[in-house]
Amino acid sequence: MFGLVLTAVLFIGWRNSEEGALSPETGLGYWLGIAGASAMLLLLVYPLRKRIRALRSLGSISGWFRFHMILGLAGPALILFHSNFKLGSLNSNVALLAMLTVAGSGVVGRYLYSRVHFGLYGRRAEVQELLDHVDSLKHAIEGGLSMPERLCAALDAYARRALEGRNRASSSFLGLVGVLSSFRQRWRLVDDIVGYVGVEGKRRGWSRRARRRRIREARQLLKQFFAAVNKAAAFAFYERLFALWHVLHLPLFGLLVLAAIVHVIAVHLY
Repeated sequence: MFGLVLTAVLFIGWRNSEEGALSPETGLGYWLGIAGASAMLLLLVYPLRKRIRALRSLGSISGWFRFHMILGLAGPALILFHSNFKLGSLNSNVALLAMLTVAGSGVVGRYLYSRVHFGLYGRRAEVQELLDHVDSLKHAIEGGLSMPERLCAALDAYARRALEGRNRASSSFLGLVGVLSSFRQRWRLVDDIVGYVGVEGKRRGWSRRARRRRIREARQLLKQFFAAVNKAAAFAFYERLFALWHVLHLPLFGLLVLAAIVHVIAVHLY
């Protein structure tokens, strides 16, 4: 919701930028630049909170992570309003490019983080826990729908193929070919199971509303099952990417701070 509201605000600001209501040098436009730069500097609080023992009593790590993500979006938005969505001098353009690069890196990092943790603010996942989650969902599907053996075997086969290929998929982007082929298997499984629920419901005399409810439940359980299987299969791949992202993100932020300092000094001196 925050992202959608921010996108709408940025779109409105961009559409009205030609009116010249904001100036980077004076008035509200200048102070928006100060606020945006301050928000970007406050991004450092989250990594410092994780690494400095004395700061660990200042709120939960998940709370600081939320704050970090909000600032990582709000700061660049304020800077865009500060620049009135236009390019300027060389030093300001370099600072703007560095900021947009860091913001884009943060969006990528947020996605990778969610692939190796339980939930966006959860603890780090482990492969065995992911596999246990897959098993529990499979049993829920089998028990809740009383499926025939052939469909249960098909679910087992899908999970086995995905999990056996996880090492190959994590070592090369060629593993994405396997992901594409799994989509067709998933669609066929969903169609078979949903079709079975409909036929079984008619045989048992369920009302149309009851059949629709059971079909929704089946789709939801299958969605969770496939997501758990894919997360377990791709865990090592995303873990490597997340580690690489960590190595790159901090230097990018350092370049942003340097570019912002040069920009501020140049603006106030010249």
